[in-house]
Amino acid sequence: MESLLEIFQYPWAIRALIASSMVGVMCGVLGCFIVLRNMAMIGDALAHAILPGIVFAFIIFGYSVLGFFMGAVVAGFVTAVGITWIQQNVGTKSDAAIGIVFTAMFSIGVMAISGINREGVHLDMEDFLFGNILGISDQDLYLTGFITFYVLASIIIFYRYLFITTFQPVIAETMGVSVKTLHYFLMLLLSFAVVAALRTVGVILVVAMLITPASTALLLSNRLNKVVFISALMGLLAAVTGLVIAIQFDTTPGPAMAVTSTAFYLIAVIASPEKGLVVRYFRKRKLRLRIQMEDTLKQAFRLQEKGQITLDDLASRLGFGKSQLRRHLATLKGKGWMDVQVDMISLSESGQNQAKRLVRAHRLWETYLVDKIGLSEEQIHEEAEKYEHLLTDDLLDEVDQTLGYPKIDPHGSPIPDKQ
Repeated sequence: MESLLEIFQYPWAIRALIASSMVGVMCGVLGCFIVLRNMAMIGDALAHAILPGIVFAFIIFGYSVLGFFMGAVVAGFVTAVGITWIQQNVGTKSDAAIGIVFTAMFSIGVMAISGINREGVHLDMEDFLFGNILGISDQDLYLTGFITFYVLASIIIFYRYLFITTFQPVIAETMGVSVKTLHYFLMLLLSFAVVAALRTVGVILVVAMLITPASTALLLSNRLNKVVFISALMGLLAAVTGLVIAIQFDTTPGPAMAVTSTAFYLIAVIASPEKGLVVRYFRKRKLRLRIQMEDTLKQAFRLQEKGQITLDDLASRLGFGKSQLRRHLATLKGKGWMDVQVDMISLSESGQNQAKRLVRAHRLWETYLVDKIGLSEEQIHEEAEKYEHLLTDDLLDEVDQTLGYPKIDPHGSPIPDKQ
């Protein structure tokens, strides 16, 4: 830790830290709109397609940061216009249009590099492809700072327009907002972001900084303003943490940032409070146990209608073992819905009401499937078994009203009244 702190006292390390922080925040914020608009592949295409712009800028201006910026922006804008034109005016699919344009642009860049190398001029593209943040200059830092400020300011100013064109483009058009203009403007901002990330993570890995923090944020929230903030934070943490890891373990910073960002995403995939795999597992498990208990209650009600309820009879009607059945019976007894005495089981009044609700839902849904959907009586039982656990009281009342308050289901069984 002491050696790491000593490293960050050097000017080159401070420049690298500032530049990576700015790129992380900028890519995180911009990436939200890129992901939500399904433009991730366009971002990848722009990252590759700026190569000819950089090469031709080198031919015209020499090794100039400002020249690289101008050439990359022009190449990115030409790519964006080409992709959009093919998507809107030619019968080519969107992903195919992206592949056609960016491979052509990237190939032109490779051919241009080959041409100038034959003339004895060497252009090392490794720093542009994979980044070299530890060798970033003051001029690079100023350019990155200017682009970051411009991109963030643009998103803040046009936030409402970006919001409505992202989620409701048709309504935006009726309100007089030009969806096409906002699309091209977002493409321009994306080109700026790719240029700013040239020296940080390179054109190959800039897509990771654009997509992964935004995808992580979308796992953690559903509100756009919170998603933008979380994505910016994730981008900042990934960039700074990746830089520290690269310095500590003497590896390349760009790939370290991309891997760190992916690690944060995987953590969110597992532990997100709403959409994580852990929460989804326990939610499905809870639903499965509830369905099993409700099936136990319903089958007990049907047995009680025929006479008496025994553990063996109840187990034979259900698809799980007696040990699991006893656990469900204990839970139902704790709710006051059942009385369990050795092998003799009886339903309380509240338990009967709960069971009647399930039977009502089952038989109403069977009636709906036959009368309104046109299914046969042989097709409806499994469907009703599934949805009887998911239908709300309000929906059941609506179904009952739509059917005209039927008293008999398609099998001739009585439909219980609403309790």
